[in-house]
Amino acid sequence: MNRHLPQPPLLTLATRITLARLALIPVFILVTLYYIDSTHDESPEIFWRWSAFVLFVVTCLTDALDGFFARSRHEVTRLGTILDPLADKLLLISGLLLLTGPWGRAFQPHLPIWYVVLVLSRDLMLVTGSLIIHTLMGNAVVHPRWSGKAATFFQMMLIGWVLASGNGMAFLWLLGAATALTGVSAIQYLIDGIRQFETPHHHEPPHAQPASPAV
Repeated sequence: MNRHLPQPPLLTLATRITLARLALIPVFILVTLYYIDSTHDESPEIFWRWSAFVLFVVTCLTDALDGFFARSRHEVTRLGTILDPLADKLLLISGLLLLTGPWGRAFQPHLPIWYVVLVLSRDLMLVTGSLIIHTLMGNAVVHPRWSGKAATFFQMMLIGWVLASGNGMAFLWLLGAATALTGVSAIQYLIDGIRQFETPHHHEPPHAQPASPAV
């Protein structure tokens, strides 16, 4: 006799925390822009800068919190697995774009443009590659890599360091580590994608046999 385990509700505690993280991102962007705008005056509003720092740290910490609740309460849902990385990526991209370029010069130190381009290029390669593999092979599997997780951690450290106006030498060390890990993760994801192309798939494109449904 089969016993079905009760399914977790759609809006679990972990998912609610993730939604709160998503709601904090536009607030973080707005507060950071207020600080950037204040730097055009003779006395920048430090309040806005530290408010942005606190918002960023709180949002990062809730990332670990929602994951803990999802695992400990056995409430891992499909919605949560989509929203969680989405919230991470939106927060990081927002921080990277705000702290570089001409507007990023309001911060010392600030992120170099080449580093932001490197991170965005890797993410674009990952998304594009996944779409191509999914279209041609029928399924795309992205395996989390230690280098990707470490690169995300150092990206968060970099953004927080810039917002806190941290020491310049430590910033260079963090930047070097984040750059190396971003490059390593890009290579690992590229190798994973190539291997998926080389792995035999029992999948026929829909146009190959019009009468048969795609597998």
